[in-house]
Amino acid sequence: MTSVLSGYEGMGSKYWDEKTAQRYKAFRYEFAERTLAGRVVIVAGGTGGLGAATVMLLAREGAKLVVGYRANRQRAEALAKAVEEQTKQKIVLVAGELLNPKVRSEYLQAAEQLGGAPAGAAIFPGDPARVKWEELNAEKMEASLRANYVGPVLLAKALGTAMAASREGGSLVLMGTMQAVATFEGSLNYAAPKAALVQAAKILAKQWKNVRVNVVAPGATVAGMAEASVSGGKYDAAIESGAIERFGRAEDVARAVRFFLEPDDYVTGQVLLVDGGLTLRRDRG
Repeated sequence: MTSVLSGYEGMGSKYWDEKTAQRYKAFRYEFAERTLAGRVVIVAGGTGGLGAATVMLLAREGAKLVVGYRANRQRAEALAKAVEEQTKQKIVLVAGELLNPKVRSEYLQAAEQLGGAPAGAAIFPGDPARVKWEELNAEKMEASLRANYVGPVLLAKALGTAMAASREGGSLVLMGTMQAVATFEGSLNYAAPKAALVQAAKILAKQWKNVRVNVVAPGATVAGMAEASVSGGKYDAAIESGAIERFGRAEDVARAVRFFLEPDDYVTGQVLLVDGGLTLRRDRG
């Protein structure tokens, strides 16, 4: 196989930016702020525990937001009201299941009405798929696969295709879990589809040239799908053993998602664990 670097012979690069090099030598750096202001961003599953925090963070920055939810209209409208009260921004709501082609089209139509192809999108929907081992069967496994893999990937395909066709491209962020990158017994029905989602993100990142695709993988957070487990005491031992100092917060995940949505971000095909070190140190105690 020919390496992309095989033609290097020590000659000067035709892509070298001497102005940038001189800036750096003078310790002058460019750190852009509010780079998503005025840009269209889609947050599917944006009314849940983790998605809502991300929506609020992006609204504070002035992004034009399309926010999706499955069925809870009351919660969606409550979030829209809170966003407007706290940030003076209005969000556009899209309802429905990601497996429905019509719903996926509505996301793109809403983005078009706000200004065109989305500059970024975060896809939160999924299902904890908690099933007792003795009750696990083909029906329950297929349901988890559809909720945690098929639906999110089909939406990523639709949104990423629109981004790839635009001049500026964009950024997709998929929602994984620490259980997709580390083994936790009892998590088969949830973790396996999420692991497939991580692999899909890497494939898409390789496939698209101007669309970055990354994964945020939360750990034991006090919001989102882990809320029931955390509030029920499942992860208390992790704090008591010193594996983590505290449980994760919705704001921790929102900041990680925002990092990947940065328009000029230089990262793709990666998984960012937001777990306080739990997967690294879970064998303590």
